[in-house]
Amino acid sequence: MTKIEEIAAAVGAGKIKIIDELVQSAIDAGEDPMEILNSGMVQAMSAIGERFSRGEAFVPEMLISARTMKKGVEVLKPHLAKDATVACGTCVIGTVHGDMHDIGKNLVAMMMESAGVEIVDLEIDVPLERFVEAIQTHDHVRIVALSTLLTTTMPAMKRIVGELNKLENRSSFKILVGGSPVTEEFARSIGADGYSADAAAAAALAKSFVC
Repeated sequence: MTKIEEIAAAVGAGKIKIIDELVQSAIDAGEDPMEILNSGMVQAMSAIGERFSRGEAFVPEMLISARTMKKGVEVLKPHLAKDATVACGTCVIGTVHGDMHDIGKNLVAMMMESAGVEIVDLEIDVPLERFVEAIQTHDHVRIVALSTLLTTTMPAMKRIVGELNKLENRSSFKILVGGSPVTEEFARSIGADGYSADAAAAAALAKSFVC
């Protein structure tokens, strides 16, 4: 097994305790940092995302794999080209005002990050003003992703999307929405550009939009 294959296996198995050593070993051996990232980590996350979509993997497995990759990327970052990890632009993500849930949102953020999207995480209970401020103050915002797990906060999501659609720079970013009560029909009705039912699908949709 090559060093890159070892890294891919470690990400897939969620071996967070050894990933930094494996990545450093590959770097020391002269492996291309972009090859380590793409073949060693991104492909492994894509594979587990596909397993999740087929019902063969579950949220805890995806979370530990995503955290493993994130730890590995931290070792890798100094060796990557400056724009390598933000080649696909930036995503502003948050759970809408009134909703304090973040597990699904965190998973989507990690999956998008593994697909090459820079993440600005506004966390939970995020009002319209904070989404707008983040869009205005961060460079290369290409996606705004809104999450909710409560039916009671779906009106807040609708209002936020409606106001974002009025921004002068609206054409420069896509709006993605998701969460347990959200449907594709609802997403279209409020003016969002896309909807995903799970984190793997969200990452794939984000990548199709901006990468």
